[in-house]
Amino acid sequence: MKLSDYVMQFIARQGIEHIFYLPGGGAMHLVDSLGKLKDVESVCCLHEQAVAIAAQSYAMHTNHLGVGLVTTGPGGTNAITGVCAAWIDSVPCLFVSGQVKRSDMMTGKRLRQLGIQEADIIAMVHSITKYAITVKEPSSIRYHLEKALYLAKNGRPGPVWLDIPLDVQGTIIDETALEGFNTAEIKQKKPEASFIKKAVGKIFGYLNKSERPIIIAGDGIKISKSKDLFLEIINHLDVPVVPTWKAMDMLHEKHGLYAGRCGILGERSANFAVQNSDLLLCIGSKLDFTQTGFDTKSFARAAKKIVIDIDKNEIKKLDFKVDLKIIADAAVILREISDQLNNLKVKDRSDWKNKIKQWRKKYPIVSAEYYTKSGLVNPYMLIDVLSGEATSDDVIHPCCAGTAAEYNFQAFKIKENQKFITNHGLGPMGFELPASIGACLANHGKRTICVAGDGGFQLNIQELETLRRLNLPVKIFIMNNNGYSSIRTMQETHFGGHHVGNDPSSGLTLPDIIRVAEAYRIKAIRIYDVSELQAKIKETLEFPGPVVCDVMVIPGFKVSPKVAAQRREDGTMVSKPLEDQWPFLDRKELASNMMIPLVGE
Repeated sequence: MKLSDYVMQFIARQGIEHIFYLPGGGAMHLVDSLGKLKDVESVCCLHEQAVAIAAQSYAMHTNHLGVGLVTTGPGGTNAITGVCAAWIDSVPCLFVSGQVKRSDMMTGKRLRQLGIQEADIIAMVHSITKYAITVKEPSSIRYHLEKALYLAKNGRPGPVWLDIPLDVQGTIIDETALEGFNTAEIKQKKPEASFIKKAVGKIFGYLNKSERPIIIAGDGIKISKSKDLFLEIINHLDVPVVPTWKAMDMLHEKHGLYAGRCGILGERSANFAVQNSDLLLCIGSKLDFTQTGFDTKSFARAAKKIVIDIDKNEIKKLDFKVDLKIIADAAVILREISDQLNNLKVKDRSDWKNKIKQWRKKYPIVSAEYYTKSGLVNPYMLIDVLSGEATSDDVIHPCCAGTAAEYNFQAFKIKENQKFITNHGLGPMGFELPASIGACLANHGKRTICVAGDGGFQLNIQELETLRRLNLPVKIFIMNNNGYSSIRTMQETHFGGHHVGNDPSSGLTLPDIIRVAEAYRIKAIRIYDVSELQAKIKETLEFPGPVVCDVMVIPGFKVSPKVAAQRREDGTMVSKPLEDQWPFLDRKELASNMMIPLVGE
């Protein structure tokens, strides 16, 4: 059997239904073998970054493995952004690259390049993968494949990379004589059952004493395939929940325990809940600055804090007091909590839950004034109407950078069973289109709603052709504000309105989205005025194939509320605590929402 055939058949046996690729001479045997697979659909993208992003999205939606195939040199380097995004967000992906033949490799020769289009891709991706190696011995291929897949999916998941030289790809091997990988090689220190049982007992002890508990539900719960168990547990505990951005679809908008989304761009209600809590139980979230704010010492400052994370380094980095640190897989802890639930007497916290409901009612993200009858569309109105029209069966894939992403994170109302997934950590522009393709395929052709900014959409816009070729029901809504709205806001806030490269007057121009979409033979719709919004959103959603809907929104409409830093007289910046968001509330009103003293008072 040819080695490249072995590689592709090995991947197919993992239950992978789609492999994303861009062909190249350095991967010619691998590409040929991919094309022979009968039970796997090969999806040819038009840029290697799109290959990597689509594979990542596919993995996030299947909670399995995403696979990307690229060629040597620029094929590999083009994929790095997607690999880095998967690394930061803990997404299991296998990337396979072609490489020049072994005799042409520059190894040990102190050269920058020897083979044609050669690049040492392994050295480049080493720091953003769990395993990366060039397969130089054909007889080791089974070992490296098995090890790579094991590492990608076990522990804290992440991407892996196998680089296979051209002559190795074409080698004839005896597949029955290949040595495999023994998982005993990987020394993983798993917590003892007694430790887990004791830790859960301590959690219950804290819960018994708490009057105002909050659970922060992170993506680690979904990664560990424990969402259903988590929902059963919280319904028993009767504790309000704040999902992180990566876990927004953990609870739907009308769930009785949903307290909103907290963080620097969070809802006031959720931030008030977190900041007033006396117990914070954080499960599967790394608690980055988007969640805690930059004034970390003031984060949930009156609360006892319990942090559960599979990665000890994520807990170690926290610069505020954590009262109970549990280094474990979320699934392990949740199973033990479930087993011990009968040992916990559930307290009546009706007053606390009602207070959170009052905050949510008093401080909505989308206010009535955002709904106008004519003129350009308010971006919050767009998201509100769009989320209202979306069904529980829809897949939502917004962009992950700029104000277009922020409007979505704040205002999209999640329905029960609806999927809302994007990249969070790296937040690359141009993520949404290839990610929507991967998501739609992973969800067996379900209607997929893609929301993008007009600026970010230019990156990977070539995948409109991939979308047309596959004829997927992806509905693309472009928030057209004539440039980079987030850059415009930043320059107005920090540089006195000195605009550079954010719109046509400052050096940035963007093409006509409608004409571009039509050039790709994709149906295109434009919304000029609020009066057209509802009807044209419905038209876009109901069209059977791919559609691009270009929505003319108010340029520069500010994202709010948000935690904003204030400039001191000496030019330094001071960060505000989560409860003190811009537009700033009157100090008396702010104090009336706090059950603990304000910072500095």
